[in-house]
Amino acid sequence: MTSLIMPAVVTSAAVFGLTARLVTVEADVHRGLPAFNIVGLPDSAIQEARERVRSAIKNSGFVFPAGRVTINLSPADWRKEGSAFDLPVAIALLITTGQIPDQLARTVLIGELSLTGGIRPVIGVLPIAEYVRRLGWTLLVPQANATEAKLISGGQVQTAGCLSDIAEHLLTGKPLPAVPTPPHQAQLKTSLTWWPTIRGQLQAKRAMIIAAAGHHNVLMVGPPGAGKTLLAKATAELLPSLSELEALAVTKIHSVAGLVRADQPLITARPFRQTHHTASVASLIGGGRIPRPGEISLAHHGVLFLDEFTEFSRDHLEALRQPLEDGIVTVNRVAGSCQFPAQTMIMAAMNPCSCGYAGDGQRSCTCSASQIARYQRRLSGPLLDRFDVFVQVPRVNADELETTGDNQDPRRQIKSVRDRQHRRKQLPDLPNSRLTGITLEKFCQLQTAERQLMHQAMERLRFSMRAYHRILRVSRTIADLAGQRQITTAHLAEALQYRPPATLVTP
Repeated sequence: MTSLIMPAVVTSAAVFGLTARLVTVEADVHRGLPAFNIVGLPDSAIQEARERVRSAIKNSGFVFPAGRVTINLSPADWRKEGSAFDLPVAIALLITTGQIPDQLARTVLIGELSLTGGIRPVIGVLPIAEYVRRLGWTLLVPQANATEAKLISGGQVQTAGCLSDIAEHLLTGKPLPAVPTPPHQAQLKTSLTWWPTIRGQLQAKRAMIIAAAGHHNVLMVGPPGAGKTLLAKATAELLPSLSELEALAVTKIHSVAGLVRADQPLITARPFRQTHHTASVASLIGGGRIPRPGEISLAHHGVLFLDEFTEFSRDHLEALRQPLEDGIVTVNRVAGSCQFPAQTMIMAAMNPCSCGYAGDGQRSCTCSASQIARYQRRLSGPLLDRFDVFVQVPRVNADELETTGDNQDPRRQIKSVRDRQHRRKQLPDLPNSRLTGITLEKFCQLQTAERQLMHQAMERLRFSMRAYHRILRVSRTIADLAGQRQITTAHLAEALQYRPPATLVTP
């Protein structure tokens, strides 16, 4: 083993939230009893890298140092996790023992090693690639992550399939394979799957079209089997494909969560996520010791469907209030705080009471008035205020079941309305549901008759200012669907019908 002057230094990266950070991997070898220590607040996966690195170096035809090996992950004041440091640790050891030259300046390495020296894919490549591109450096990734890393245009990306490929590149100058930039391809939507199967529910279908056109939050109330889940799935397939910027934002979140497929790295379909009420608050909102996005962020620019909404715990429901209002999830930890985007269309469904048949008309309810009130009080007033569209979903009768489904395809109309919103605000990811401040006042101006109607509604129904703003946003979407620039009394009156009443269902 060649005598050493200074430890070798290789640059890697880690992800905290959706933000990448550079990590310096330092390798030092001294004479002494054989030992292999990794310091710098590594987690158990990094500690286990010692055996993967040892076997990968030997099985790649190199010599693992017999002395005392120390690996330092710097900065050492925040915890690192995952297997992405395997590759830089092995390269640093080969450099510090003089087996390969040090020619990796301004290069970031990430990758997990197999025992045979192969380089396996890791998660969180997209935010790392975005950060490395801003630095103007080169990113070296596993072959399975190469297409994902190249989604960031202008970035310098290299790839390798095994440890010996990198060693040969440094020893002989043999170039590593180039990675072509994959084109953005919008999802090609064919015929509708769920929408034509809906029977009856004319009012609910109208509400779903409005919600899809303006990306509005929806709360559906109805007896079991009325078709609430079907309406949620049908509404999700009405949404237009993601734009290129939206697709990158969604893919970035899924990359951190490890949900990006190697054969289809760019997500172009709007996500539809469905979670059960037994899920933890962290899995719904996001969090963990090292924060990871939750379901509400994984559904960014798409739909999150929460069935049996009242069965979620109070902690779940109250945790939803900030994301529903701001479109952002903030996770605070000792190591720092991070934010996950959550511009998600929330679709929630609930029964009117514990037995599910209050106000049904065909089946008698077994709940008392106090039981119904207690059941509905599980949803607080501030939470209900954050829903734009409330719709009753009644039972479908036998005559409606015999009718044919709706053959009309509203996707073209919804796409036209979405495009109109983008042109009006010149912001591609700001639908009507996200209008705030000056933009809300500018695009939702009311004339005298409309102001009088709104004043009467505020006086009689005691709406909050939050509800007032949400009525304006829904009115704007209804006017867009009608192809009108000005909000009229008819648009405002229809929007008022979609506000959640004080009592969701009268027993």
